[in-house]
Amino acid sequence: MPTTAVAASNRRKKTSSARRDDEAPIIPILARKVREVESKAQKGKLGPTNRVKFQVIAFLVREERAKVKADPDLAAGTRTELLKRLDGVAQILAKTAARDTSLIQLLEVDQATSPVAKRMRRDWLLESGAELAPDELIITDVPKVASTPVVSAAIAERQVTPPRIDARMESNPFLMPDLSVATSGPTRRRLADWELMGPLYKAFESGAGGGAASMELPEVPEFDRISPKGLEAMPHQSRLVEAVRHGQRTFLLADEPGLGKTAQSVLAASVANAYPLLVVVPNVVKMNWAREVERWTPQRRATVIQGDGESIDAFADVFIVNYEILDRHLDWLSKVGLRGMVVDEAHFIKNLTSQRSQNVLALASRIRETTPGGNPLLMALTGTPLINDVEDFDAIWRFLGWTNGEKPGPELAEKLDATGLTPADKSFYPEAREAVISLGIVRRKKKDVAADLPDKLIADMPVQLDDEFGRSIRAAERELGARMAAKYHRIVTARGRVTHGIDEDIVRLVAQHEFDDAKNADAGGDNVFRMVRKIGQAKAGLAADYAVQLQRSVGKVVFFAKHIDVMDQAEALFAANGLKTVSLRGDQSSTARQEAIDAFNADPEVAIAVCSLTAAGVGVNLQAASNVVLAELSWTAAEQTQAIDRVHRIGQDEPVTAWRIIAAHTLDSKIAELIDQKQGLSLRALDGVSVEPGSQDSVQLAALMHLLREALTD
Repeated sequence: MPTTAVAASNRRKKTSSARRDDEAPIIPILARKVREVESKAQKGKLGPTNRVKFQVIAFLVREERAKVKADPDLAAGTRTELLKRLDGVAQILAKTAARDTSLIQLLEVDQATSPVAKRMRRDWLLESGAELAPDELIITDVPKVASTPVVSAAIAERQVTPPRIDARMESNPFLMPDLSVATSGPTRRRLADWELMGPLYKAFESGAGGGAASMELPEVPEFDRISPKGLEAMPHQSRLVEAVRHGQRTFLLADEPGLGKTAQSVLAASVANAYPLLVVVPNVVKMNWAREVERWTPQRRATVIQGDGESIDAFADVFIVNYEILDRHLDWLSKVGLRGMVVDEAHFIKNLTSQRSQNVLALASRIRETTPGGNPLLMALTGTPLINDVEDFDAIWRFLGWTNGEKPGPELAEKLDATGLTPADKSFYPEAREAVISLGIVRRKKKDVAADLPDKLIADMPVQLDDEFGRSIRAAERELGARMAAKYHRIVTARGRVTHGIDEDIVRLVAQHEFDDAKNADAGGDNVFRMVRKIGQAKAGLAADYAVQLQRSVGKVVFFAKHIDVMDQAEALFAANGLKTVSLRGDQSSTARQEAIDAFNADPEVAIAVCSLTAAGVGVNLQAASNVVLAELSWTAAEQTQAIDRVHRIGQDEPVTAWRIIAAHTLDSKIAELIDQKQGLSLRALDGVSVEPGSQDSVQLAALMHLLREALTD
């Protein structure tokens, strides 16, 4: 129990603090909000909502500082204390901007400009008890004056027009903007004054007590009216295509890898008559897409765009282009009259600052503007839409027209209004999640729709690195941990803080600085990236030897590695053992890649496919094998899943086993554990599984924090 004197002192402190808050009640709100932003920035998760929050805090700090300085009724001591607290908020803003330099420009904004920022400012001020003028209470959206140009000035010089494209456009002179959609003024929505993007993300992040994130689909039709002769769509594929027949035109098709998303998209385009259709894909699967179009819709012509497109069929129904060269073809693609767009491996566009994402979003916007009725077929395909954070949804939702990043689109806004709830109501969140799902999220798991698909098992194979190379790796880990521990102790000393146990805030700060430094290729010494690469090199021979023994027992094997030198070392060992192999790497042409895939699946002499984890982890079918060796670990659970599902997919008859080769007593073991923990976000958000929310830190950052904690406890 505190003494009377201590209790009195505490009362005086609380009373003094309350008086200061009475003088400037917005300050504790700003302090709380800036900590939220700082926490997100430390995790590398500063999405659109928190960037707006950062901006609003910055100009409210300036507003409040000006008020405090100009208030003649404030005592000098109170004024000094309030300015000191505002400076504390400003310092956190500056530290956060130093971590993410793209925020610096937001510090220079003097007032709320966007409707979202204005609403956020208004809500915080109302929370503080401030009285606002009528014109500050009602905030309306400024109508868009003109559409954003598809081709930015930065890439205008790179535009090309393939031969005969002009002939195609001249042959159809009626590609005019659609005037059939009635234009009307903005509709006043019930939730117009609420910030809704944060609650929508929260609804998925928490799972909102919902089931699997999949919209209600029509039953399987009595007759298969879509499959060409000799083929038959599976029931789950038919149900999606039947939804298209009923009028559904936007889809986030998030079926688990291996359930035939490509075929579903091709058939959906046929039913919707969404031609010309643009398909944007990773380079490695362009040829496979052309095959699937020919296979499922033989009456349609597909053309693959290579380089400047000199050899394309300008009168094709389906244009297939990879992300890397899309920027060269934006101009003519925006004018050719596209009626549909499919984005394969849509998680590739999650970084909104990348040119790749901006190109895709600009084209989708133009297609919506020019398609009769304003309702084109738009499909985002990805078995792993969530990599690290629920805001990975952002770019996909924008592509589909469900949101614009700042607020829900008209259809979603109408559905949210219809709930009769607000984000202040707990029951709003499951309703909001369901509203988004009903717009076109389709998520099916293999065990639910392909009961005859064999089981999948991930088995860890620890290996001992007891040679000189292994000892040097463990020494490097200890050195890195000691380096971070020294920095930790310097910070503790500089702050003059007495700590009991480990200060997790400082652990995170030190690990984040180390992670940021590690991204600099010129940084000296061992870092987390170099260390993991060394572990991969040290495991290469052991992993390859295990694959040889496995192949002799079970037949064909798929061998995945992350680095080229590990692949080279493995291929040399396979050749020395008289095994015929094929290789799937990022520098191959589409034709060479497809020939390697066909040889592995069809040639009994080909024993092992040696694959790049990043270049061959998507859009590749290797069902001839049922065993996978993961020689190196990925940084994401999604990449590991994608790799294994090159084998575990429709057409597989045998149980699939993925053998993860893990270097015992090294950072490798911790990374494997962290990857497994990362599955939780997807299970909650997409599959309705009740699991505890885990850390949203990247695997790299979490691994560094683990090394530092170990060093501090030694």
